[in-house]
Amino acid sequence: MSAGLFIDFGSTYTKLRALDLDSGELLATAQGPSTLARDINIGLDAALAALARSLGALPRFACRLASSSAAGGLRMVTVGLVRELTAEAARQAALGAGARLVASFAYRLTPGDVARVVELDPDIVLVCGGTDGGNTAVLVHNAGMLARSSLACAVVVAGNREVADECGALLRGAAGVSSSGASDGAQRGPARNVVVADNVMPELGVLNIEPARAAIRDLFLAHIVHAKGIDRAAARFDAVLMPTPAAVLEGARLVADGAGSDPGAGALVVVDPGGATTDVHSIGEGAHEPGVIRQGLPEPHAKRTVEGDLGMRHNAVTIAAAAGLDALAEDAGIASSAAQAMLDKIAADVGRLPRTDAERRFDAALARAAIRIALSRHAGSRETVYTVQGPVEVQRGKDLREVTMLIGTGGALVHAADPTGLLRAALSDPLAPQSLRPRAPALALDRDYVLYAVGLLAQVDAVAALRLARARLARL
Repeated sequence: MSAGLFIDFGSTYTKLRALDLDSGELLATAQGPSTLARDINIGLDAALAALARSLGALPRFACRLASSSAAGGLRMVTVGLVRELTAEAARQAALGAGARLVASFAYRLTPGDVARVVELDPDIVLVCGGTDGGNTAVLVHNAGMLARSSLACAVVVAGNREVADECGALLRGAAGVSSSGASDGAQRGPARNVVVADNVMPELGVLNIEPARAAIRDLFLAHIVHAKGIDRAAARFDAVLMPTPAAVLEGARLVADGAGSDPGAGALVVVDPGGATTDVHSIGEGAHEPGVIRQGLPEPHAKRTVEGDLGMRHNAVTIAAAAGLDALAEDAGIASSAAQAMLDKIAADVGRLPRTDAERRFDAALARAAIRIALSRHAGSRETVYTVQGPVEVQRGKDLREVTMLIGTGGALVHAADPTGLLRAALSDPLAPQSLRPRAPALALDRDYVLYAVGLLAQVDAVAALRLARARLARL
């Protein structure tokens, strides 16, 4: 037997999965507290001890791979030129790299903006702006503003190639060079680790986010893992390969696109309704049809969105506000007053789990609302616009109507009495014909929480990773 160990260093728990790499069999699972404040090895030891008890003894693992969302995950700030263009491209690059986006800025940074960036204390700042050969002034201005600040985190520059190197030098704390080539003599902030990557938007309407994603992940591996204390356990595993959300996205990409001679399942969507956020990942082109006019940026093949106001515990009140309290109560089969009382209990104790049948039905209603709203935001939309030449169809965002599979992951779905009913909330609705949500995909459940492990294993053995996914994803 060839066994693999997959570790997810989370903010609360360190989770382990031991898997047979040949058959895809789940050998055992375990978890322990994520003891970052003291020594991460303490929590890892507890999890490994629990795993050994389940297996009788720990086998010799062929690979030991890890991901991490510990200490709040990879916190990022993006800065772009135009909110709908380069700033949006920067956002897509950050989310696709597995980051948690804590703020996004556009246009020229003000002193107040810079103070806010410093206050947020991100792990990485991604600075973009201008197509190649286009605007240079804003990118140089923003790099200079950040360079003169006390910001000490890593920075990725992925803007107009004409001034990208100049901006990198400014941000590293080197003597400033203006666009005219003269030293500006301005006082610099602390020395920083700065990476210059290809422009996220080299031409108007052309998205090129993979180089920036790669730069973000390289910084994560080289520096952020150390900053969060994960490297204190480095001898216990082979590598921390990426942030956990990026591992899930890579797992989804493998299932969709395949490996070797296996073509994969085709376009798909993954939805994860969690306690703090609801995440959605989609793999596929989602292109517009002939005769339909596309507005906005082209959509990335692998797209991730994070809905920070749709967490089922930390943001239950905002889910109710978005869905309507009366609608939630009707869905759960309870009175509106009872629904409000349950919301109040969740707000007072976000760790509270449902204790009665009515509370479980209300929790399911919250999950359905979170999934429906998150998919509506992630998917594109289409509408008829009337022009002097007559009506035309206009599409914004990604068309997910023909995806072949919808995968659910996370505790809210895994522990649900009716996961199929929850997942169906993601599908297209005749009452919202403008939404380009999935129509009739096959439904599957990541019942054992292995999608992150699939994404990790894909980095070293894509064929084995795809075999693992096929064995562990449960069709509904």
